[in-house]
Amino acid sequence: MKIGLKILACFILLMSCSEEQLDETGTGTIKGRVVDVRAYTGIENARVSSSPTTSTVYTDKDGYFRIEKVPQGKYAFQAQKDGFIARFVPATIEKDIEIEVIFELEVSTATNKPPTVPVLTAPANNVTGQALSLDLTWTATDPESDPLTYVVTVKNGTTDEVKTYSGLTATTLKITGLNYSTKYYWQVSANDGINKPTNSVTNSFTTLAFPNPRYLYVKRVKNNNVIYTADAAGNELQLSSSEINSYRPVKNLSINKIAFISSDGSANQIYTMNPDGTNTRKITNFIPIAGFNMEHVTYSWSKNGSQFIYPNFDKLYRINADGSGLVQLYKTPNGKFISECVWSQDGQQIVLKVNDNSGYNVEIYVINPSGKLLYTVLSGVTGAASGIDISLDNKKIVYTRDVSGYENATYRRLDSRIFVYTVASNTSAELDTQKEDGFNDLDVKLSPNEAEVIFVNTSNDGLSAKNIQTAKLNDNESRTTLFQNASMPDWK
Repeated sequence: MKIGLKILACFILLMSCSEEQLDETGTGTIKGRVVDVRAYTGIENARVSSSPTTSTVYTDKDGYFRIEKVPQGKYAFQAQKDGFIARFVPATIEKDIEIEVIFELEVSTATNKPPTVPVLTAPANNVTGQALSLDLTWTATDPESDPLTYVVTVKNGTTDEVKTYSGLTATTLKITGLNYSTKYYWQVSANDGINKPTNSVTNSFTTLAFPNPRYLYVKRVKNNNVIYTADAAGNELQLSSSEINSYRPVKNLSINKIAFISSDGSANQIYTMNPDGTNTRKITNFIPIAGFNMEHVTYSWSKNGSQFIYPNFDKLYRINADGSGLVQLYKTPNGKFISECVWSQDGQQIVLKVNDNSGYNVEIYVINPSGKLLYTVLSGVTGAASGIDISLDNKKIVYTRDVSGYENATYRRLDSRIFVYTVASNTSAELDTQKEDGFNDLDVKLSPNEAEVIFVNTSNDGLSAKNIQTAKLNDNESRTTLFQNASMPDWK
């Protein structure tokens, strides 16, 4: 009997404890906001519910919500809205406590469509004669009216330089600082922030022709020789890519083309191009242009532009401007390398500069197209010589020579000066150009009116910058610097 009474008492006590816990359940409050994670703006009419289930509410116009009298306990609250990915946030409700949560919803990509392909509207594709400052315009739409941003890519077809304009929200972009005579390529990418960007086709346009490009020369860019053209005012235009070694530009006025030397694998070949750098064509192939130190090797173009002559070590070749008709014109009798050649305007004389495989034991002489020696300009001297040209009437030849006679393994020159050889008297005279001590004059050419010479001047240290200068032939006026950090001039 006593044992039974004890069990009954324990049961009554247990029941009373359970009733006290239920009475102490209580409620709390949860509030918060549902936002678009892209711009952190409120999402209106988003549904907020919980598990276990309590009340279900919808957000106001700014994305805010509030649920009161939520029994205390642990919950998973959910926010959802069509077009967004539902988000769950865990929360613990305590008696008489108000808690706050934020739902950051990402846009659902399951049904969202990408923007339409941008349509490039201006300038028209392949149009020419465009200004150096212009507007690029395009159109694009989005099926869900998602806000779009754009990336415009513009590539310089000559230099291969690429400029990218990103984060654009308008469908017009003004670009400035374009180069003359240059073809540009451009493309637009549209992004809705949800899908992969859509890309337009690539269009092109060409800018205004370069005004009066009288000069050609070479500059060093990215360890390559790069060809430039310029006018008398110093406005310049890059014609060849900085990624390719291109040098010794020569313009032919009869066919309005520019020839140059460029690397083709391990060999060097002669190419031609338009005055704006387009339409490059390789001329030589099986027998490349070659000789001692390619920085000092030249070729020559016939006046009518139909043929070239060029050296390959001890041989001189002629080739048609279309790459056909290759013939050997001449071979040096003593095995010396032909480094430079100049074809007279009438086509009857060819001036050659030959040297040994170290660049010395120089001879400058003139032959006819059949290879017959006509006369000798220079021989029996020590030191380097370079840069030859012949006058229109074949009566004068200009060249440079290091009068110090210095010879070394690096082909350094100490005192290179300009000389004028007169055929009638068989004499050479130094042209007094008031050259400073410690400097060299190199690569001399006659001006188009033959009243001046154009040449390269640089310190004899072999390291300093090279400058292109001019000087008068018939007086001792001081020289004029045309272009700095430039070499290998051509003046037409």
